[in-house]
Amino acid sequence: MELKSVKLLFVAALAAMVMPLTLEPAVAAGPVKVAFVDTGNTGRSVSAEALAIAMIAEKKLPIVVISRAVDLNPYNIVPEPFAAQLLLEKKGIDVSAHRAAALTAGDIRHSDLVFTMTTKHKATILEQFPEARGKTFTLSEYATGTDHDVVDAYNQPMTVYQQVFAEISGYLPAVLDKAATTTAK
Repeated sequence: MELKSVKLLFVAALAAMVMPLTLEPAVAAGPVKVAFVDTGNTGRSVSAEALAIAMIAEKKLPIVVISRAVDLNPYNIVPEPFAAQLLLEKKGIDVSAHRAAALTAGDIRHSDLVFTMTTKHKATILEQFPEARGKTFTLSEYATGTDHDVVDAYNQPMTVYQQVFAEISGYLPAVLDKAATTTAK
């Protein structure tokens, strides 16, 4: 080998040892983080969260979920015991330990997707948290491409709760399958 070639190899090897590596470490993407939001976090959103957790486990999807309120009533923080909670129990899901929580800036910052039950919830979130634009959708909008409010069954007859439960259950498979293809932060 010529002396010139040896010098070039030596300089290249020395440069590689001295120069800091600029490659990022390989890190696996985390799960997609999803927040379900309704008015008080005692009916629709907690039902969506509980049903989603069951579907995520069944399908082994890379998604984690929470539920939150846009207008938390501090005197009403447990799931509706004779309605939402009862319907979930019939599916073998226990939400008795759930306590309602208000949506925070941290929830928005850490969520990849935010699903609301109504267009009013969505508008409230976007007004309070402009940074949520582009990742906040009504549940129906994300599932079907059209906005349709999931009605608030609070203090309504059980038949209304059953309709709401069926509606949320109907949207969730499409929502979760689509969310699973979203790139997590």
